[in-house]
Amino acid sequence: MSDTEKSFVLDTNVLIHKPDAFLSFKGNEVVIPIWVLEELDHLKSHSDEKGRNVREAIRNLDSYSNKGDFSVGIKIANNITLRILTKRMSLPNTIEHNLVDNKLLGAALYLQEEENKKVFFVSKDINARVKANALGIKAVDYEKQKVDNSLLYPGFIEISLSQEEFDFFANGDSITIENEMFCNQHIIAKAPNGHTWVGRYDGESQQVVPMSEDFPISISGIKPLNDIQKIAFNLLLNEDIPLVSLVGKAGTGKTLLALAAGLRLVSENSRYNKMLVSRPVIPMGKDIGFLPGDKKEKMSHWMQPLFDNLDFIITRLKKPEYKNAESFVSKNLIEVEALTYIRGRSLPDQIIIIDEAQNLTPHEIKTIVSRAGEGTKIILTGDPYQIDNPYLDENSNGLSYLVEAFKGQKLFGHVTLAKSERSKLAELAADLL
Repeated sequence: MSDTEKSFVLDTNVLIHKPDAFLSFKGNEVVIPIWVLEELDHLKSHSDEKGRNVREAIRNLDSYSNKGDFSVGIKIANNITLRILTKRMSLPNTIEHNLVDNKLLGAALYLQEEENKKVFFVSKDINARVKANALGIKAVDYEKQKVDNSLLYPGFIEISLSQEEFDFFANGDSITIENEMFCNQHIIAKAPNGHTWVGRYDGESQQVVPMSEDFPISISGIKPLNDIQKIAFNLLLNEDIPLVSLVGKAGTGKTLLALAAGLRLVSENSRYNKMLVSRPVIPMGKDIGFLPGDKKEKMSHWMQPLFDNLDFIITRLKKPEYKNAESFVSKNLIEVEALTYIRGRSLPDQIIIIDEAQNLTPHEIKTIVSRAGEGTKIILTGDPYQIDNPYLDENSNGLSYLVEAFKGQKLFGHVTLAKSERSKLAELAADLL
């Protein structure tokens, strides 16, 4: 090994997060302790997304098994040496030796002490990284698909215009903006007299096309309460933008706006057959299989926040045929589905809404978006600062990753909603807590 080459010891959760993660360490040695394979073996029979990722990781490793000796190291793509390690050093007696995490740390310590290598322990588990550092092992998170959430693309900019420029804008004329713009990015233009106007940047014409002053007046009984909610509706109702993401803290209206626009598109546009809604199942315990009842009864527990929003929409619609959220389901306007069962399906001509998408990994987000058939629109909503998945944070979750990866694409639109409209108390809680 050269002086510049490093040895990266992978934790099991890294391969679960991204089944081909070992291909990310160009020009270095990637070491997978044998105990990682044992953990993968125990998890491979799971029927959820984790089990599928585990099986994919095992297949990826097996594809190199005939290319050499894993115990010595096999040269693979990107000049990477892939090695499976069966040795470990004994840890201090104060540490439980039989825990898998500690066995992995023992393997990393063996490489560092016995083979004199520059070792990095790579894990999505914060506690495992802290223990590694306590043992003198450099520990890092898997950074390949991380973004800086503090710099996340907001989807709009605010500009100040002269009164003359603003009048052109407000009259429906296109204006040219000097700022560097992304396709489908929006502008909130402010006039000296305090009036504001909203427009969307058209990537083809390279001009800002204003929305009409009264757009949208009301969608499924829901009216936008601020300019950024107007932007959200503009993206949601645009059939030429099949992928939309809405990011924001609690109470900003992400889910409500998505459902209201989805109902409008499904009920008034023959292009879409129905609306499919789902959210990740990240409970305090295990998945929905441990709840009593059939799939519909199990899903009702996890989908209640969506049903609450639908009930609110019903109070605004005031249509006798819609008495409760179940009315939409019974009329086949809405289908409630577990994300587990979306993989493998082809979903054409539908509106797909995934709520709480910040709890998905980049790999899971890819799985969902790749399910979209011809004529389907996918809407992802979430708050990167409220994550229940223990191996994700505001920088590594799939929703933030998608926003940065897709920004500027003609088929994508995004907006970050900042102001809570739920109540003054809800906004104060989101800001202070």
